[in-house]
Amino acid sequence: MPEHAAAALLRPPRHRVDPRARRWWTLQALLTLSGPMLLVALTMAVLSLLFFPGALPWLGPLLLVVLVVPAVSYLLVMPRWRYAVHAWELGERAVYAAGGWFWQKRRIAPLSRVQTVDTVRGPLQRRYGLATVTVTTASTAGDIKIAGLSDADAEELSRRIGEAAQDVPGDAA
Repeated sequence: MPEHAAAALLRPPRHRVDPRARRWWTLQALLTLSGPMLLVALTMAVLSLLFFPGALPWLGPLLLVVLVVPAVSYLLVMPRWRYAVHAWELGERAVYAAGGWFWQKRRIAPLSRVQTVDTVRGPLQRRYGLATVTVTTASTAGDIKIAGLSDADAEELSRRIGEAAQDVPGDAA
């Protein structure tokens, strides 16, 4: 079977990330994109009202279309969409992760190629009791990141990947 045909038959990973990840992604969106866009729209509207009131009939709708609607849409849609896509699974011989929200990616890494397993908890993740597990492999494609796991799931997954990687014999190549 050709490689692209096998990839088309690949089922999604079994485990979802923690539901609190949606709140974490919402807060990230508010701090990095939606919040600044809304702040710019509000500032421009207030400045226009104070200094150029004649501009409001055309500036108001422009701000709404260019800044407010995209910012609110991103804030509402992105966390739900990412939650629907992010999933992971640890099999007997491989780690499987799906992620992204706009550009979706699925990665499978054989446990025999695992080099390190890291658990990262940023300030916002700690606030929600979440963590990201990063599996580094001997691959040029990069790491596998499983974001939005509960602290307990992240610790357990890191431990299981480490143990499973030790039990799987490496490639003889």
